[in-house]
Amino acid sequence: MDQAALFRGYPQAVRTDNGPEFTSWAFMAWASTHGIRHILIEPGRPMQNGYTEGSNGKFRDECLNDQWVQTLSQARTTVAAWRRDYNQVRPHSSCQRLAPAKFASLHRLHAGDATRSFVSTESYEPCN
Repeated sequence: MDQAALFRGYPQAVRTDNGPEFTSWAFMAWASTHGIRHILIEPGRPMQNGYTEGSNGKFRDECLNDQWVQTLSQARTTVAAWRRDYNQVRPHSSCQRLAPAKFASLHRLHAGDATRSFVSTESYEPCN
Protein backbone atom coordinates (compact mmCIF):
# COMPACT_ATOMS: atom_id res chain seq x y z
CA MET A 1 0.00 0.00 0.00
CA ASP A 2 2.87 2.35 0.76
CA GLN A 3 4.34 1.70 -2.70
CA ALA A 4 1.02 2.59 -4.34
CA ALA A 5 0.82 5.72 -2.16
CA LEU A 6 4.26 6.85 -3.34
CA PHE A 7 2.84 6.97 -6.86
CA ARG A 8 -0.76 8.06 -6.17
CA GLY A 9 -0.60 9.64 -2.73
CA TYR A 10 -2.39 8.46 0.40
CA PRO A 11 -6.18 8.49 0.28
CA GLN A 12 -8.30 10.35 2.82
CA ALA A 13 -10.38 7.23 3.44
CA VAL A 14 -10.53 3.56 2.51
CA ARG A 15 -13.81 1.60 2.38
CA THR A 16 -13.46 -2.14 2.85
CA ASP A 17 -15.48 -5.19 3.67
CA ASN A 18 -15.10 -6.92 7.02
CA GLY A 19 -12.60 -9.50 5.80
CA PRO A 20 -9.73 -10.46 8.10
CA GLU A 21 -7.20 -8.74 5.84
CA PHE A 22 -8.91 -5.39 6.52
CA THR A 23 -9.81 -5.81 10.17
CA SER A 24 -6.34 -6.93 11.23
CA TRP A 25 -4.34 -4.81 13.65
CA ALA A 26 -1.63 -4.38 11.01
CA PHE A 27 -3.99 -2.81 8.45
CA MET A 28 -5.80 -0.67 11.00
CA ALA A 29 -2.48 0.56 12.44
CA TRP A 30 -1.22 1.37 8.92
CA ALA A 31 -4.36 3.39 8.15
CA SER A 32 -4.16 5.22 11.47
CA THR A 33 -0.45 5.98 11.06
CA HIS A 34 -1.13 7.68 7.73
CA GLY A 35 -4.25 9.52 8.85
CA ILE A 36 -6.52 7.41 6.63
CA ARG A 37 -10.11 6.98 7.74
CA HIS A 38 -11.12 3.30 7.60
CA ILE A 39 -14.77 2.84 6.67
CA LEU A 40 -16.18 -0.67 7.00
CA ILE A 41 -19.24 -1.67 5.01
CA GLU A 42 -22.08 -3.29 6.93
CA PRO A 43 -21.63 -7.08 7.19
CA GLY A 44 -23.44 -8.86 4.37
CA ARG A 45 -23.83 -5.66 2.30
CA PRO A 46 -21.33 -5.97 -0.59
CA MET A 47 -23.30 -3.41 -2.60
CA GLN A 48 -21.88 -0.74 -0.27
CA ASN A 49 -18.50 -1.32 -1.91
CA GLY A 50 -19.71 -1.63 -5.49
CA TYR A 51 -16.44 -0.77 -7.23
CA THR A 52 -14.63 -3.61 -5.52
CA GLU A 53 -17.48 -6.04 -6.03
CA GLY A 54 -17.64 -5.10 -9.73
CA SER A 55 -13.90 -5.54 -10.12
CA ASN A 56 -13.98 -8.87 -8.29
CA GLY A 57 -16.81 -10.03 -10.53
CA LYS A 58 -14.94 -9.11 -13.71
CA PHE A 59 -11.83 -10.86 -12.44
CA ARG A 60 -13.81 -13.98 -11.55
CA ASP A 61 -15.77 -14.05 -14.85
CA GLU A 62 -12.96 -13.08 -17.22
CA CYS A 63 -9.97 -14.74 -15.61
CA LEU A 64 -10.70 -17.32 -12.93
CA ASN A 65 -13.73 -18.94 -14.59
CA ASP A 66 -12.08 -18.85 -18.02
CA GLN A 67 -8.71 -20.43 -17.19
CA TRP A 68 -7.68 -23.87 -16.02
CA VAL A 69 -4.44 -23.80 -14.06
CA GLN A 70 -2.70 -26.71 -12.42
CA THR A 71 0.20 -25.03 -10.63
CA LEU A 72 0.78 -21.93 -8.58
CA SER A 73 3.24 -20.73 -11.23
CA GLN A 74 0.56 -21.02 -13.94
CA ALA A 75 -1.91 -19.16 -11.74
CA ARG A 76 0.56 -16.32 -11.15
CA THR A 77 1.32 -16.02 -14.88
CA THR A 78 -2.37 -16.10 -15.82
CA VAL A 79 -3.40 -13.53 -13.22
CA ALA A 80 -0.47 -11.24 -14.11
CA ALA A 81 -1.42 -11.32 -17.81
CA TRP A 82 -5.08 -10.54 -17.04
CA ARG A 83 -4.12 -7.72 -14.66
CA ARG A 84 -1.74 -6.22 -17.25
CA ASP A 85 -4.45 -6.31 -19.92
CA TYR A 86 -7.09 -4.89 -17.56
CA ASN A 87 -4.89 -2.03 -16.28
CA GLN A 88 -2.83 -1.16 -19.34
CA VAL A 89 -4.62 -2.22 -22.52
CA ARG A 90 -8.37 -2.47 -22.11
CA PRO A 91 -10.35 0.78 -22.36
CA HIS A 92 -12.59 1.60 -19.38
CA SER A 93 -15.74 3.70 -19.56
CA SER A 94 -14.77 5.34 -16.26
CA CYS A 95 -11.53 6.54 -17.91
CA GLN A 96 -13.14 8.22 -20.93
CA ARG A 97 -12.79 4.96 -22.94
CA LEU A 98 -9.00 4.97 -22.43
CA ALA A 99 -6.90 2.27 -20.84
CA PRO A 100 -6.24 3.15 -17.17
CA ALA A 101 -2.47 3.44 -17.75
CA LYS A 102 -3.01 5.92 -20.61
CA PHE A 103 -5.60 7.85 -18.59
CA ALA A 104 -3.21 8.10 -15.60
CA SER A 105 -0.36 9.18 -17.88
CA LEU A 106 -2.47 11.98 -19.37
CA HIS A 107 -3.63 13.00 -15.90
CA ARG A 108 -0.03 13.26 -14.67
CA LEU A 109 0.91 15.21 -17.80
CA HIS A 110 -1.96 17.67 -17.29
CA ALA A 111 -1.19 18.04 -13.59
CA GLY A 112 2.48 18.70 -14.36
CA ASP A 113 1.62 21.18 -17.12
CA ALA A 114 -0.84 22.99 -14.87
CA THR A 115 1.81 23.33 -12.18
CA ARG A 116 4.42 24.63 -14.64
CA SER A 117 2.00 27.12 -16.23
CA PHE A 118 1.04 28.39 -12.80
CA VAL A 119 4.70 29.00 -11.98
CA SER A 120 5.74 30.25 -15.44
CA THR A 121 4.08 32.27 -18.19
CA GLU A 122 3.79 29.33 -20.58
CA SER A 123 0.32 28.73 -21.93
CA TYR A 124 -1.43 25.44 -21.22
CA GLU A 125 -3.90 23.85 -23.57
CA PRO A 126 -5.36 20.52 -22.42
CA CYS A 127 -5.70 17.77 -24.99
CA ASN A 128 -9.11 16.21 -25.50
